Amino acid sequence: MHALLMTLLVIVSLALIVVVLLQSGKSAGLSGAISGGAEQLFGKQKARGLDLILQRVTIILSILFFILALAIVKV
Repeated sequence: MHALLMTLLVIVSLALIVVVLLQSGKSAGLSGAISGGAEQLFGKQKARGLDLILQRVTIILSILFFILALAIVKV
């Protein structure tokens, strides 16, 4: 059981790393560093298409990661 959970944790963590690296940055360059926080705060730019899918997959994989990590600690 421990080996199965550990294998699943490694697979989920690698998938999480890949999905996070595939996402585009919210602010690109120096101009984004200045005005990027305000755009995110007021929600002018909403995620669409591939960015939305990657965002949802990231959330799901992170939840799975924490559940598996807690399960390994309990076993």
